[in-house]
Amino acid sequence: MNEIILPKAVENFIAATNAHDANALNTVFGDGATVRDDGTTYTGGAEIREWIQGHLINPKIVITPTSFAGDRLVAFGDGDFPGGPLSFAFVFGIKDDQITDLTIDPV
Repeated sequence: MNEIILPKAVENFIAATNAHDANALNTVFGDGATVRDDGTTYTGGAEIREWIQGHLINPKIVITPTSFAGDRLVAFGDGDFPGGPLSFAFVFGIKDDQITDLTIDPV
């Protein structure tokens, strides 16, 4: 299997998610970042911290990448949620090794 090469910000996002480390996840996002997930948009530090806790930390999400091209990561997400594991597309906006924009959709 070919190795998937990821930008540093994406590597950090996956590592912090899989470690269930909310503090590390918070540092991956730049000031004024936006996350779109489950039909809701989360903007700025406070809303993203709430999203991290509710959507990644509490359900103990583990992300397993399957492919990366351009700005789009396809990965399995597993954790304490119904129907898992599921395949998701994560589309990243990145600047200076921080995530500025993230959109997550089921694949």
